[in-house]
Amino acid sequence: MKRLFPLCAVALLSACNGGESTTPPQDTPTKTTQVSFDEQRFRTDIETLSSDKFEGRAPTTHGEKLTLDYLSAAFTKMGLTCANNGSFLQPVPMVSYTASEQQKVNLAGIAMQYRQDIVLGSRHDNQQVSIKDAPLVFVGYGINAPEYEWNDYQDIDMQGKIAIILVNDPGFAHPNDKKFNGNAMTYYGRWSYKFEEASRQGALGAIIIHDTKPASYPWSVVENSWTGAQQDLVLNKTEQDKRVQVEGWITLDSANNLFNKAGLSLPSLMDRAADSALNVDLAQNASIEFTNKADYADSYNVVATLPGTSQVNEHILFTAHWDHIGTDDSKEGDKIYNGALDNASGTAGILEIARQFAEQAKAGNGLKRSLTFIATTGEEQGLLGSRYYAANPLYPIDKTVAVFNLDSTNVYGKTKDYTIVGKGQSELEVYLDKAAASQNRVTTGESNPASGGFFRSDHFSFAKLGVPAVFAGGGAEPLDEATAKYKALMSEQMKGCYHNVCDHYHADWDLSGALQDLGVYYQAAAELGNNQDWPGYFAGSEFNQLRPAD
Repeated sequence: MKRLFPLCAVALLSACNGGESTTPPQDTPTKTTQVSFDEQRFRTDIETLSSDKFEGRAPTTHGEKLTLDYLSAAFTKMGLTCANNGSFLQPVPMVSYTASEQQKVNLAGIAMQYRQDIVLGSRHDNQQVSIKDAPLVFVGYGINAPEYEWNDYQDIDMQGKIAIILVNDPGFAHPNDKKFNGNAMTYYGRWSYKFEEASRQGALGAIIIHDTKPASYPWSVVENSWTGAQQDLVLNKTEQDKRVQVEGWITLDSANNLFNKAGLSLPSLMDRAADSALNVDLAQNASIEFTNKADYADSYNVVATLPGTSQVNEHILFTAHWDHIGTDDSKEGDKIYNGALDNASGTAGILEIARQFAEQAKAGNGLKRSLTFIATTGEEQGLLGSRYYAANPLYPIDKTVAVFNLDSTNVYGKTKDYTIVGKGQSELEVYLDKAAASQNRVTTGESNPASGGFFRSDHFSFAKLGVPAVFAGGGAEPLDEATAKYKALMSEQMKGCYHNVCDHYHADWDLSGALQDLGVYYQAAAELGNNQDWPGYFAGSEFNQLRPAD
């Protein structure tokens, strides 16, 4: 169980002296110069934040307190301004739901083993989940998308029923049929959408069938991420009551057994579900029993601002989530999810970028627009901190020019290319194109668009409101043969470490590529910070109607 730390401990962190002013006089010429990032300082931040002392940085734990202290001290030393009425901290009201590991789950007469076959939880403040003989309904991909003329819930009443849902969306299964966005996942393929839609349909529960290739991660990621305390934003009772009572995942093998028991072929139904909207009553029931508890405590975003030299209240944001998934006392041996790559590295990245801009401002080269750096909480639990900031911004969203997001920086050396996740979304990418070209690099899309990376990190919370937001870094083509050999070796060492206890800091990481990427973001923000452009979303983007490109 994850420990909650008292609010009095946090109160000690909230004082902010603001440090030395970094805003030059109004008549100071605004210009930017080349900067040199400090690799050792960058390394130290990654190593410290991902050390065992920080206990995996889970929200509302002692590890959070240490993280908030560290980040607040760093921003204070830079001389950045406290963004929240004299504090770097923005409280994020959160609740941790903990489902018992002793669960009685019976689907179609088959006893399911927790962790081995299924993981279930409930995001309700109830002490006991007790479901008896609830009908099971296969709802294909669980999508209701009028713009695609697709509704997997057509002509079915889900009240009192449990939805069994495929991961990803139909475009992944049949990319050549031009359904949805082909091989590139749409938001309809994300687990968060599937649970939201099942709730809107009035379902009692929702269970996603895990399949490694369309999910883009193995079952171990589900097991490690969806067991133990699950954080969420605090909702009012009316909103909470609309949610499914139980949600979770089932392994592909267990799902096959379930469908076989129902006299149905899951592979055949998967093919049909990719061709057209589909729902099928399995004529089988589910019984689910487990205890549940809810603990309430604030977590915190850390928000620091470097004021611009002009009087316009326009902000460029840099985001990176400081949180990871804490510790798991049920494990033998290593119990700490250190999260060095994900995302101590990104958090260290925004610290290093902030230092460089602060030093430039002190030298009289401040930007006209303000820069705000947000180290967010709860990303691993569903972008909670960024969602909360976007709904409760410390600076108006309509004055937010753009968002640059860092999540797992490049530890594999320099590259000839530069990856923009979800490439083709907004005019903000034009700035990245130019900055990458100055390093003799070309921008490309991600190698696995089916993973839905654009919807999986904090920038998405702002994109949904129409703010141009990018998630970029690294590349697929190493700079030279020596780098390619190093990358192959390090990739093997890091294999399987996503959301696992082996995501440790490596002293032999080649961070030259990460520093390259920091330079791209720095240059793009510096140019945008000194002009009057308002980038928008391209035609064809689902966000175009919110802030269209010129």
